[in-house]
Amino acid sequence: MATTSTVPTEITDPVNARILEISEDQLQGFHASPFREIAERSGVPLETVLERIRAMLEAGVIRRVRQTLITTSLAPGALVAWKVPNEQLSAAFEHLHREDPFSGHIVIRTTDQETEGGQYRLWTTLKVPVGFSMQRHCEVMADRIGAEAFRIMPAKKLFKLGVGHMRRRGLPPGARSDEPAAVMDTEVVELTDHQWRVLTALKRELEPGEIRESPWSSRAEEAGISLDELLSVGRELEEMGVVGRFSTFLEHVKPSEKGTRVTRYNGLFHWRVPEGREIEAGREVGRHHVITHAYWREGGPAFGDVNVMAVAHGMEKEKVLEHKAAIDRHLEEAGIPVSYTNVFWGGRSEITPSEISPLAYVEWCRETGLDPEEMRE
Repeated sequence: MATTSTVPTEITDPVNARILEISEDQLQGFHASPFREIAERSGVPLETVLERIRAMLEAGVIRRVRQTLITTSLAPGALVAWKVPNEQLSAAFEHLHREDPFSGHIVIRTTDQETEGGQYRLWTTLKVPVGFSMQRHCEVMADRIGAEAFRIMPAKKLFKLGVGHMRRRGLPPGARSDEPAAVMDTEVVELTDHQWRVLTALKRELEPGEIRESPWSSRAEEAGISLDELLSVGRELEEMGVVGRFSTFLEHVKPSEKGTRVTRYNGLFHWRVPEGREIEAGREVGRHHVITHAYWREGGPAFGDVNVMAVAHGMEKEKVLEHKAAIDRHLEEAGIPVSYTNVFWGGRSEITPSEISPLAYVEWCRETGLDPEEMRE
């Protein structure tokens, strides 16, 4: 086998591209042998799949490899926009990234047009474990980062969740599925202590040494159970709707060592549609292939009372706007009026999985000088 240093790691390599088109977001659910599944679907030999993914992970081209969860089913979550004075923006970003394990995506955003909502430049995704108060958590963090205001926007419904940057490259504006996107609910599912223990072992990202045909053996040992038991609970969790996909996440913000970028621009699209038509509009937005995430969220007055949001990525800003214009036209053709729309462009960002364990929340409170009981709902 070739050494890692001689293995191609750029996404432009045709073998890597074939692997990534599958491994980014095509393995829905829980798989006992995810890398073998990638090999079979991509037509690339298993040994090559293992070698290439391991090499790309070590080179930082792949940011992480992990079993994702449907975290909206495990902990209350929301998109949070923070209004922070510009001179404190960088420090606030760093604090949330380094000191708040419950904030996942942390992005500084800008708009092309001046709006009241444009003053909210710091955006995060937040998961607060079951039993604790999201409002209280935001109040504490607002005090710590010097935020003047914040807006909590939980998802009422989901219409799209999946990245897949490689297979979205070169999509023509307006490309969409034959049917509207499915509707995903956000009810929280209760797990047993045993299920939490297995889930905790499954969800942590894989180390390079775990990129092998059977990646779950060490995780079963960690959970103190047999591999067969771990696989059984994994399938059980999938049936409960809390397991997402097995995925290789590309580093899509920073360039590779050779300067290759996966994507350059990301736009958070906002639309305000008539009350009562949010689900219909969300399904029409979500059917467009360029969209990676689509939700029904209430933005409130500061954001023009928008109620449908979506995210798209691209190498060229104008191309992302062409995709947005195509979706706008489709909504009009579908008879769904849009009374306000905007785009929030992503800049500096850090992306990590949000912690969702109630036990981890208690420990974090104690480590940061908070009384866990005062943080409960």
